[in-house]
Amino acid sequence: MSQAKREILDANESYAATFGAKVKLPTPPSRKIFLLTCMDARLDPAKFAGLAEGDAHVFRNAGGRATDDAIRSLVISHKLLGTNEWFVIHHTECGMQSIDDKIMGTLLESSLATADFDGKNWSNAKNEGGSSEGHFIKWLTISEPNAAVVEDVRRIRNHALVPSNVTIYGFILDLKTGKLIEVEEASEIGKATTACGQRRS
Repeated sequence: MSQAKREILDANESYAATFGAKVKLPTPPSRKIFLLTCMDARLDPAKFAGLAEGDAHVFRNAGGRATDDAIRSLVISHKLLGTNEWFVIHHTECGMQSIDDKIMGTLLESSLATADFDGKNWSNAKNEGGSSEGHFIKWLTISEPNAAVVEDVRRIRNHALVPSNVTIYGFILDLKTGKLIEVEEASEIGKATTACGQRRS
């Protein structure tokens, strides 16, 4: 058994031993909020947003982008479980700012092994043969952080399955200070335009 697997199982034993009243938590998130954020290991949504089990839905992907699957989860979260305030949260120093579609496709074409980053450029240690399939994927990289938050909030706001009574906020988490900085243009786009229960025409 790997060390990582053993550490996770040991931690789970401790968690399960004190699970107690958590078994009674309802399925709908009690605070009726949904966070879409990045998978970066330096981000802990429970800590930076003050969340406990049962409070919110959290969806994470590379960059915290509004992908089709993120929107699928957002729609389910509202339609079936009642969330009505959604937070799109990107962050500073995101790895998705260090690549573009061409770089990602080229790296994957020469090797599928983990690439190296010297702080400026990505490279493969060996060109051992990869796949050209990476050139056909839209990687949703980030060139300008604020603009990416605006783009994601706009995509969600304009989606045909997103009701107009849901409020969508845009933020960037500053990894130098731990503070959430609102992207006002994004939050303006994400404002609810009808009261709860009304339908958008």
